Amino acid sequence: KPQLVASNDRFCRFLEEYCPVVTETYYPTIWCWEGRVQTLLRPFITSRPQVQYRNELIKTADGGQISLDWFDNNDSLYYPDASTRPTVLLLPGLTGTSKESYILHMIHQSETLGYRCVVFNNRGIAGEDLLTPRTYCAANTEDLEAVIHHVHSLHPSAPFMAAGVSMGGMLLLNYLGKTGRDTPLMAAAIFSAGWNVFESVESLEKPLNWLLFNYYLTTCLQSSISRHRQMLEKLFDMDLVMKARTVREFDKQFTSVMFGYRSIDDYYEDASPCRKLKSVGIPVLCLNSVDDVFSPGHAIPVETAKQNANVALVLTSCGGHIGFLEGIWPRKCTYMDRVFKQFVQAVFEHGNKILSM
Repeated sequence: KPQLVASNDRFCRFLEEYCPVVTETYYPTIWCWEGRVQTLLRPFITSRPQVQYRNELIKTADGGQISLDWFDNNDSLYYPDASTRPTVLLLPGLTGTSKESYILHMIHQSETLGYRCVVFNNRGIAGEDLLTPRTYCAANTEDLEAVIHHVHSLHPSAPFMAAGVSMGGMLLLNYLGKTGRDTPLMAAAIFSAGWNVFESVESLEKPLNWLLFNYYLTTCLQSSISRHRQMLEKLFDMDLVMKARTVREFDKQFTSVMFGYRSIDDYYEDASPCRKLKSVGIPVLCLNSVDDVFSPGHAIPVETAKQNANVALVLTSCGGHIGFLEGIWPRKCTYMDRVFKQFVQAVFEHGNKILSM
């Protein structure tokens, strides 16, 4: 069974009644139960539900633009009135977009419940041009704040919550730690967040993890900015950035410099959600596997979570990073998908039982 960490008895009872998956035994796929194998295989094994998006580009205060992909669900039987249709904001991982299989599955789950979804693609990542020499990072919440304000202004009467995966979860937690209760979001779900960036990069720099994940992730980061080289060369030595062989080296030469940190350590400290968890002011459910090399089990802030009545952690012993595969042939629904579906439905349909905590 997963470990459920929550100091608030009311929140615990709410989860046990309306999100019972968090108390059920999770049986990982027996032939790929190890965390690294789950992490590697999930993108290739899981299906990719068909989703038709409506794209919207919104302008930012600094002259940039953000690409939002909407799934309006206008055929919703449960919520035919678009003005009050519940809305889920989805935040993909580090180099992820609205095309990731885990995002498509979240939208598929939301569609069956009648909800609307909107995916926040980080700047320059989803095919749109960079209009300014700026991308994104886990610590800077300005773009996310702009997106949340924009979505809420379009549908002010619609119940509104968010779900973030991996770096998207880190960004969402950092935003919630900054805003406290001052947010239009009712609640949030976080999946496979890296809680302490120092511990995450150290884990990813172990020889096998570097070979399996770190080098590939670094090349993905480099690829995501190479298309914008002409714009970024105004501020950066791009040849040096392209020589990075680890995420840490990339962040040292690029990310920390872009956002004005004196050192990479200052950036990593600011980007680590564990330091802001005490200030979260709305109900948040966080799912992690303790065998996740991107977010090692010993770095999950269990004691800090116990000090905030708004926070619940669900910790599985297996599942890897955004893995959580189950069943003999795990093509469709994962344990993570089931947690997402039940929690979102619980908040939208019974949220009054926890929103006044």
